[in-house]
Amino acid sequence: MPHISFSGMLLIGIALLIFFGPSKLPELGRALGKGINEFKKASREDSDSVKAEEKDEKK
Repeated sequence: MPHISFSGMLLIGIALLIFFGPSKLPELGRALGKGINEFKKASREDSDSVKAEEKDEKK
């Protein structure tokens, strides 16, 4: 996974602010957060189902 320094994050933040404007940034942040949470939830459900199948196969 690539490592982004503080100055890189700051530069990305400034570019987003210029491109989208201050009124759209909170909306984009919420959408990104919801997307990440949905991905984590789906990933957790998949890993749980795989573990359950492995447990059933061992019996």
